[in-house]
Amino acid sequence: MGEFYRLPPIKIRVDNGPAFISRALDHWAYINRVTLDFSRPGKPTDDAFVESFNGRLRDECLNTHWFLSLDDDRSKIEAWRTDFNETRPHTSLGFMTPAEFASSAGVSPGR
Repeated sequence: MGEFYRLPPIKIRVDNGPAFISRALDHWAYINRVTLDFSRPGKPTDDAFVESFNGRLRDECLNTHWFLSLDDDRSKIEAWRTDFNETRPHTSLGFMTPAEFASSAGVSPGR
């Protein structure tokens, strides 16, 4: 799998978990000019769709594989992401894949 580089996003929505209030993340965001947008403490419903996605990623990918190396990790997660976005229809999108839904809205999905 070839390496590719993306520009960092303008803003990242995060909760108040220990991983997201660390100095390391704050420093990375500052250096890369990324705004950290914190959700309200104790309100997972602020980002219900993200919580749902994270649960699905954990149940369907992270908990079902042994990751033998960082390259193995990247390969298995990328295969899951491709299936999730390009193969599997989603009921919330009228039984279209996210890629089909984006295309129907005139959006070119980024990779």
